[in-house]
Amino acid sequence: MKYFLVFLSTFLCATGVYAQTFSLDADIRPRSEYRHGYGNLFPNEAKPAAFVVQRSRLNLGYTAEKLEIMISLQDVRTWGDTRQLLAGDPNNSFSLFQAWAELKLSNNWATKLGRQVISYDDQRIFGEVDWTMQGRFHDALLLKYQKDGFRMDIGAAFSQENPRLTGSVYNINGFFSYKTMQYAYLHKQWNQSNISLLFLNNGFQKFSDPANVVADGVYNRQTTGTYFQFPLGNIKFSGSAYYQFGKASEDIDLSAYELSLQGDYKIKNTLLGLGAELLSGTDQAGSDKNHSFFPLYGTNHKFNGFMDYFYVGSHANNVGLTDLFGKVLLKTGDSSSLLLKAHYFSSNADLLNNADKYLGTEIDLVYGRPLLKNVKLNLGYSHMFASEGMSLIKNNITSKNTNNWAWAQVIINPKLFEINFE
Repeated sequence: MKYFLVFLSTFLCATGVYAQTFSLDADIRPRSEYRHGYGNLFPNEAKPAAFVVQRSRLNLGYTAEKLEIMISLQDVRTWGDTRQLLAGDPNNSFSLFQAWAELKLSNNWATKLGRQVISYDDQRIFGEVDWTMQGRFHDALLLKYQKDGFRMDIGAAFSQENPRLTGSVYNINGFFSYKTMQYAYLHKQWNQSNISLLFLNNGFQKFSDPANVVADGVYNRQTTGTYFQFPLGNIKFSGSAYYQFGKASEDIDLSAYELSLQGDYKIKNTLLGLGAELLSGTDQAGSDKNHSFFPLYGTNHKFNGFMDYFYVGSHANNVGLTDLFGKVLLKTGDSSSLLLKAHYFSSNADLLNNADKYLGTEIDLVYGRPLLKNVKLNLGYSHMFASEGMSLIKNNITSKNTNNWAWAQVIINPKLFEINFE
């Protein structure tokens, strides 16, 4: 490393380049988990799961007068997933998380292109999903404008599996795997208040044959809405309202909504919060139109309980959700914190045979404290008190078993070096 830095310094001085910064950051975070009903109800006779998963990430940054570059490499693996002394890694866990360049076109305009994180507001629709070890990225082109507290981003993406000589079939399956994306994001900040507007269009590949070989255009899903924050006395309010329309699939129309409102009140080192979120759903008996809202590319682990029963790889095209929640966040003088959060869940749409809409109550407890500089420890425990209604939307798995989850995570994220040349 020492010889690399000497070479880099000599090269830059020789070229006479003005005002540059190189930086290298590390992010290493092992997390152990005990799963006994995480993500789904715990079946009879099943055994709990336990494992350690780790992310190891290096972020290389470069900044000049009108150019910024970011390259992020990562390895995500479960401890023990590769046999020792194996010549190659069959799990292929090494990947490119980010690789983008931002060019300053003027004082107010810039363009950003490449593999990048897209994250806005409370991360309900677009988010980094930092809880998941692999994170979320988009291969996209952005045009950015910023001036006097106003920000506008216009983005677009076109996805392909690989270079082709003919055709443009995109056959990577998955609810999030769009073929095309276009969006516009507008944000205005003043004093302690702000408001954002978003319009997003996603195009998904259509096929004219059962084998998904012959492409037949795309079907489109649109999401539009707003997010806002404003103070009212000693209470800070935030909320959102989104509407989804277009196509839920090739043949089914979509009409769905999301509404949320939250109020936070701070007393010395304690933060108290109350809120509610409504996500529309489709009756379990079925409907000629899909009414199930899905938050798409957001950090869904952040919402609707940390046990991820809803919208984290599941609950798409389902009965929706009404989430009433409260939280208490305590902070101490040694920078440690304790979060207690409770959720009351019920379905938004009707369950079969007019069953009770109540789904369950979840309690989340998270403790965090710094161990030393650039090292933090987080501990968590969650418990789901599920109802029979939860069983109806979770493949009739019994709701009577204990459903809980515990985890411990160490986050190590030092800045390894930063070099400034002027």
